[in-house]
Amino acid sequence: MDYFPVFVKLQEQNCLVVGAGEIAARKIELLARAGAKITVIAKAISPQVTAMQATHNLVIKQKAFAAADLQGFRLVVSATDNGQTNQLVANTAEAQNILVNVADDPALCRFIFPAIIDRSPVIAAVSSGGAAPVLARLLRAKIESVIPPAFGRLALFAQKFRQAVKQQVKAPAQRRVFWEDVFQGPIAELVFSGNEQEAERQLKQSIEDPQTKENTGEVYLIGAGPGAADLLTFRALRLMQQADVIVYDHLVSPEIIDLARRDAEKIYVGKQRTNHTLPQESINTLLADLAKAGKRVARLKGGDPFIFGRGGEEIETLMQQGIPFQVIPGITAASGCAAYAGIPLTHRDHAQSCTFVTGHLKDGSINLNWTQLAAPQQTIVVYMGLVGLEKICLALIGHGSPKDLPIALVQQGTTTSQRVITGTLETLPGKVASLAIIPPTLIIIGTVVTLHDQLNWFHGKPS
Repeated sequence: MDYFPVFVKLQEQNCLVVGAGEIAARKIELLARAGAKITVIAKAISPQVTAMQATHNLVIKQKAFAAADLQGFRLVVSATDNGQTNQLVANTAEAQNILVNVADDPALCRFIFPAIIDRSPVIAAVSSGGAAPVLARLLRAKIESVIPPAFGRLALFAQKFRQAVKQQVKAPAQRRVFWEDVFQGPIAELVFSGNEQEAERQLKQSIEDPQTKENTGEVYLIGAGPGAADLLTFRALRLMQQADVIVYDHLVSPEIIDLARRDAEKIYVGKQRTNHTLPQESINTLLADLAKAGKRVARLKGGDPFIFGRGGEEIETLMQQGIPFQVIPGITAASGCAAYAGIPLTHRDHAQSCTFVTGHLKDGSINLNWTQLAAPQQTIVVYMGLVGLEKICLALIGHGSPKDLPIALVQQGTTTSQRVITGTLETLPGKVASLAIIPPTLIIIGTVVTLHDQLNWFHGKPS
């Protein structure tokens, strides 16, 4: 271990930064976030550092650095492009036992700046010992994806009850288990979702009787997005990886399922137009029963659960039975598929509004407000419209839409199997009928479709 990782308390401590360029500004920003009192010495002061003077209450001395300037400082950073100055700062600091960092010169450093994950009061840091700073930053990004900002709130929440837990749960080993249950269970999720009042109630109940645990689990209603695994939200990924059971739809890709906990039970409840594994009412009951058995249940739905995902029906059942749940929005298919197809849903020259509709209703019909949908200067997005494509096009034409109105069908959007077929209301149904189309699909109608060829940045299968 080339460096020993420590966290230094710099609040109200005198720190010196030698240099006032771009790199120095970044170091000043970090020290200021830690509450340091910062002095800057440099012959030339950049506008960036000048602008920070009032914000961070900087003391700026426009002069060359001299050895006597180090008196009274706890820590010094040298961030100049002058090797002699950097060497003088390092030598002087070393002689006076002052912690020193010289930017981009590990050999002269007594300490280094790590890549920081700030979830105050929780702080994590990653360092490559100066060998590969870019790699450290990439690792930080990966860690940030599994440590949401709300972890800071959770730490402050736990601090309020630390002494109470210590007094009630005497054995250190039991206290460790107690806090593990808190940090990995429903109480933590209540804090993450902003319901600290209920979290406090449950924690106080646990403190009063640490042997008693409510056996009710929780349901996470998660939008899995339009297909690509890397379009999941950080929260969705975190909850998937702690869930005991994964209940997933036909539209959730195998790559997304693979991101769940390896030992989690996987239950497929996919519904296709003519093949329903379980009716919706049975799915609602299944989620409730699993949670009542104490399970943490991740309910994965393609796109967003509240946009033609029947998520409202599922949480109605959970609310009626008093089962805790969270709703984690996802990128809906309209947004994801349109973006990956290079088709803006709104555009100043083409569409000032966008309407989402479903291609078939509960009774299997396609009975929509065709007069409204045929109005110009808008974009229409049709979910589940593949089977009814010809009827949709004929109805729009019959209510005043021009036959040459552009329309696109996006197959398996955002994935490597994405395919975009374009045409007009008159021609697209015939085109699609001659092709082997693989669901899921999305239909986009409006003059914005003409932008596809120009803005088509993502190339899946050829159209």
